[in-house]
Amino acid sequence: MAVIEKTGKTVDEAIAAAVAELGVAEDELEIEILETPTKRLFGLFGETPAKIRATVKEPPVVAEPAREEEALQEEPPEIEPTIEPTIEPILEPSPVEEPAEVFDRDKIIDAAEDFLREVFAAMNLQVTMKIEDAAEEGCFIELSGKGLGILIGRRGQALDSLQYLLNLAVNRKAGEKVHFTLDVEDYRRRREQALIKLAKGVAERALKTRRDVKLEPMNRHERKIIHTVLQDNDRVETHSAGEEPYRYIVVSPKRGRR
Repeated sequence: MAVIEKTGKTVDEAIAAAVAELGVAEDELEIEILETPTKRLFGLFGETPAKIRATVKEPPVVAEPAREEEALQEEPPEIEPTIEPTIEPILEPSPVEEPAEVFDRDKIIDAAEDFLREVFAAMNLQVTMKIEDAAEEGCFIELSGKGLGILIGRRGQALDSLQYLLNLAVNRKAGEKVHFTLDVEDYRRRREQALIKLAKGVAERALKTRRDVKLEPMNRHERKIIHTVLQDNDRVETHSAGEEPYRYIVVSPKRGRR
């Protein structure tokens, strides 16, 4: 590989000198510029010449084509025979029919008691439960203890909510259902007496004023008490209005009656 260094007033002049000496075309050379022409101090002492290093490029190596004889002598790679896997049918086990769970009333009542004990423990309440199973009428659970007003709530709303959750929790898997009624220290009986008194008083007010009287929102059970008390009063009539949970009763004087 030929390598020479040349100088000239310009870089092009130095390259031309290298081409002439090596006897090759410029594109066959690798040119490295070592120095460029620069003026000496303040231009008083002329210029330094350009200097390059020129290297003749090596010709590319061309691979010879494989001889036809050698290609014919090469043995093709052995191909192993493909073995198809044997797929055996998967037999699914026959479903086993589980026997239907036998309705156990005592078991559901025990579950209700356990549910309530967990609720009272979470609320840090000491509660005594008296359970009375009235068969078709359902199961009545009387609760007693100190500070149980929280279980009743405003107009019995908390008690009704707890009763709803109890029935939902213990009857969700049972084929037959046991309806549970909760009461706290005879609250429901006292509330029923208060509603009976309220119904009679409202009827008198409606007759006296000759106007409709709307009662506060009540649950279905309490509305039924009002309707039942006044259904035999031939001077007034009742009907429910509004949407749950704000459904209420309207007591109206019957028209044409004095």
